[in-house]
Amino acid sequence: MGSTGAGTDAGAETGAGTDTDAGTDAGLGGDVGGRQGGEDLVRVLVVDDHPVFRMGMAALLGSLPGIVVAGEADTADAAVAAVVAQRPDVVVMDLNLGERDASGVEATREILRLCPGTAVLVVTMLDDDASVFASIRAGARGYLLKGAGPAEVERAVRAVANGEVILGPAVAGRAVAHLTGTASAAPAPDALGGLTAREREVLDLVARGLDNRVISRHLTLSQKTVRNHLSNILTKLQATSRGEVIVRARRAGLGGP
Repeated sequence: MGSTGAGTDAGAETGAGTDTDAGTDAGLGGDVGGRQGGEDLVRVLVVDDHPVFRMGMAALLGSLPGIVVAGEADTADAAVAAVVAQRPDVVVMDLNLGERDASGVEATREILRLCPGTAVLVVTMLDDDASVFASIRAGARGYLLKGAGPAEVERAVRAVANGEVILGPAVAGRAVAHLTGTASAAPAPDALGGLTAREREVLDLVARGLDNRVISRHLTLSQKTVRNHLSNILTKLQATSRGEVIVRARRAGLGGP
């Protein structure tokens, strides 16, 4: 894959802390790439904590005409840092970035706060409504499942780079039903159905009145990870405060004796 492969392989070996430098050394930095350079290239950052998928996605994108891979990242913090340093046009973002790291939703929100001109395309295994709508509320322009084919990925990357919003066929129907209200006749879902098992554990302990420090010890997690889970819970439940999620958790049967 030529110079692109050199940049992305280096990123996969050393993590996102150095992949942006490798991408620049390989000729993928701002001086060459970019839609501002007159060649109308789409510069992409790939974010995923699974190296095989990340490297495969980078290889696919790097093989497409008019697309260059500006770098790779495997954590939320590394993704934000790489976007600030590289200013890619598109970020291909996974949502699960490891249990001890912030989610792709949080990373998306922070990226768009710092670099609002960047387009985020979520590519994930999560197909639940809560994840889809949390991503869109965070500012993502596209949402695909990891089973999407190469042509669908290419179309989505080019679409979000051009300012379009695109949803994969697996989630588009449900999104339209939600927005038009045609899904209202379906049985009411679990009020906490969009939460992961770990998020439910955290929420249960929050509903019991425990603080983050005690929760972190109870679940053998860092306090930062507990805060990240709480942020995801607030986003998925569309809640604005810890008190609100406690009330909703208790209504759903959590926080009991």
